[in-house]
Amino acid sequence: MTGPRLLISKVVGAPPKVPLLMGLIVLSACAAVPPIQPASSSRSQFEGAVYKGETDTIGSGTPGVEKFRVFSKGGTGFVSLASVREDAEQRSTAFCERKGKVYNPLSETRSTPPYILGNFPRIEIIFECGDKPTPVGVSAAEDPRYRKLTDLKKLLDNGTLTQREFDSEKAKVLDQAQP
Repeated sequence: MTGPRLLISKVVGAPPKVPLLMGLIVLSACAAVPPIQPASSSRSQFEGAVYKGETDTIGSGTPGVEKFRVFSKGGTGFVSLASVREDAEQRSTAFCERKGKVYNPLSETRSTPPYILGNFPRIEIIFECGDKPTPVGVSAAEDPRYRKLTDLKKLLDNGTLTQREFDSEKAKVLDQAQP
């Protein structure tokens, strides 16, 4: 026996099949990415879970507009919740763009630490695909309140702020007059 298998066997100190088996196990721990589904006819991935997660309401939605559910889960406990959220948001945005619409998040359910025993970072977003707004004055991205809320959410996600601090700061930002 020569080549990479022998080298791996000698380094690891195991038969050649063991490193191959370990590699397959690692690869099988990939992220969960079920398809985007209508919220009315699908079940939440958090239902019946041991670790329920926390839900935040973002918006109320538009009456008569179909709502969708997107779920994303990291493959290990070492994946950041922010990267799992980014994946879900990118998939939702692309889904709405294919319909000629814009992504409008309504609620978000996310896992909470500790990220052990299968409680890997995961997120579920309920959203709708709304009509593209007509440009009038300042866009949401240019609104300083939007930027401040985005920064606060990042601080909450990386653990710099507690939920209570986030809620307090969010209320202050939303109470500010619009430009």
